[in-house]
Amino acid sequence: MGMNDAVLLTLNATSHDLGGFRVHRVLPSRPRTMVGPFIFFDQMGPAQLAVGGGIDVRPHPHINLATVTYLFAGAIEHRDSIGSHVVIAPGAVNLMTAGTGIVHSERSPAAERAAGPALSGIQTWLALPERDEEMAPAFEQRVPDALPVIAAHGAQARIIMGTLWGETAPTTTYAHTIYADIALDAGARVPIDPEADERALYVAYGEAELDGVPLSPQTLYVLRPGISATLTSTHGGRAMLCGGEAFATPRHVWWNFVSSSAERIEAAKAAWKAGAFPKVPGDEAEFIPIPEVPLTRSH
Repeated sequence: MGMNDAVLLTLNATSHDLGGFRVHRVLPSRPRTMVGPFIFFDQMGPAQLAVGGGIDVRPHPHINLATVTYLFAGAIEHRDSIGSHVVIAPGAVNLMTAGTGIVHSERSPAAERAAGPALSGIQTWLALPERDEEMAPAFEQRVPDALPVIAAHGAQARIIMGTLWGETAPTTTYAHTIYADIALDAGARVPIDPEADERALYVAYGEAELDGVPLSPQTLYVLRPGISATLTSTHGGRAMLCGGEAFATPRHVWWNFVSSSAERIEAAKAAWKAGAFPKVPGDEAEFIPIPEVPLTRSH
């Protein structure tokens, strides 16, 4: 079977320079807004930031979604309005569930800044099923040792969320979700089985092939439902596998808000403008102001 049989759609990244590092975004895109619950998929870096510098994402809000942060290199200090305060290291996962609403900041830790921080990783957003959109906000971190790693076929696959290759991550899932980080050695051969309604592969760096056809980095390959394929690498690389259940109802996306209800997003906008969202303990910086961006709808 060739890749044309395995791949349903190819989504190229839009890239933005955020001052010292680049972000490559493959979701949402015009041809496809979601793959399973994944509605936002960003690769940060890889970058080596200036000595004394770092990332400083000031407090900003989310509703009705969960954010998933996963790093290949570097560290990010997370604080949020429910009192969470953690530093995420490579191979760990931060899952922040916004539910009714949460505010958080993301910064390079002071300890990293002295040497010039590294930054490399993936940040994704998951739409929540309607039953969970208005749940109480929550946060959890799973350290690297808590996430299963399968070493086989010349690869080390860390299960970030869901069940893959017979192993299950302890990370909370809402809709059915699969998410894995696959480190491919030279000569790796990894089976990609139909474990979910919707699946996609993304090569973060290095090189990989699917059923013998090269995959370009910074590109999301949405796989045809129900097919099996083989992920290989001649020289080594790093790939993410993501997906889960297909959402029957569309989601509206505006700035940092995702919801099944456009009215709910309007209410969140009004609340943010009115200063009605909670503060972030330990980060008294001014909130990020509301931008003027159009409301979009998933399809």
